Amino acid sequence: MSSFRRMPESSVVITAAMLLAAVSSPALAGEAPYPTKPIRIIAASSAGSGPDIMARLIGQKLTEAWGQQVITDVRTGASGMIGAEVAARANPDGYTFLIVTSQHAIVHNMYEKRSYDLIRDFAPVSLMASTPFILLANPSVPASSIKELIALAKAKPGQLKYGSGGAGSPPHLSAEIFKSMTGTDILHVPYKGVTPALNETVGGHLQMTISVIPASIALVKAGKLKALGVTSAKRTALVPDLPTIAETVPGYEFIGWYGLVAPAKTPATIIAKLNAEVVKALKTPEFQERISALGAEPIGTSAQALAAFTREQVEKMRKAVKDSGARPDA
Repeated sequence: MSSFRRMPESSVVITAAMLLAAVSSPALAGEAPYPTKPIRIIAASSAGSGPDIMARLIGQKLTEAWGQQVITDVRTGASGMIGAEVAARANPDGYTFLIVTSQHAIVHNMYEKRSYDLIRDFAPVSLMASTPFILLANPSVPASSIKELIALAKAKPGQLKYGSGGAGSPPHLSAEIFKSMTGTDILHVPYKGVTPALNETVGGHLQMTISVIPASIALVKAGKLKALGVTSAKRTALVPDLPTIAETVPGYEFIGWYGLVAPAKTPATIIAKLNAEVVKALKTPEFQERISALGAEPIGTSAQALAAFTREQVEKMRKAVKDSGARPDA
């Protein structure tokens, strides 16, 4: 007689339920739980800068959504290359991310000796926000529009001077693209930061400069500088009455931007999960208000859109760096 005994029906049901649970568990299905530990977002610039604030804002939203601590890791130095290198070498497990900006696209073209590649070594997550700049002039400059400024510059080649935060900085290259597209000869005077350039423009030692909106809007409202145009392709809600440079110079556009990337080979499922959460956060009124205070406008895109945008920006900065003759520490 066989020793096999029929299992009670209740035991069969319990066993079947256990098997179903085991088969559908994340581990067996190849989808490990995420996240299970703190996440790091690297800001490759100084504390209190745009990338640092952006990292903290999105980090707070991710913590609220996932219940895991998100740490902002500020890594300054070498025009953002130190932070980018740390991120590129990190384990692609979904626990390290990097805030990339227009500065990274510029550095990609200015520095040949880099230990990472902005396109090859990172997996895009989302383009988070863009930052328009303003072209500003000293009140004594006899030009009240972009058209009049171009006419003045052509009438006085090499006599007008503009300041920037240094060779290869976004304001420098935005001005150089402006010069190239308008056929004007305006002298570049580099400074160590945008504040000295603004001060020199207010003092009349420079005729013009290009700056981010938060750093300069108070000077415009006080009548110490006059704003002639914004560098974005479309008018910005940050200064809605100010015309774009493109309205006078068709095709002109130069913007700062913030993107979120991960080390290359980070699992696509993690990228997709993070993208969904970032895009969701960018739609909240609270987040939009905080970003506007930075002088930026929220966007939120697919990973593929950020990949295409980054390639486009790298090529645009390649031409701008070449045409301007910008060199490291120049």
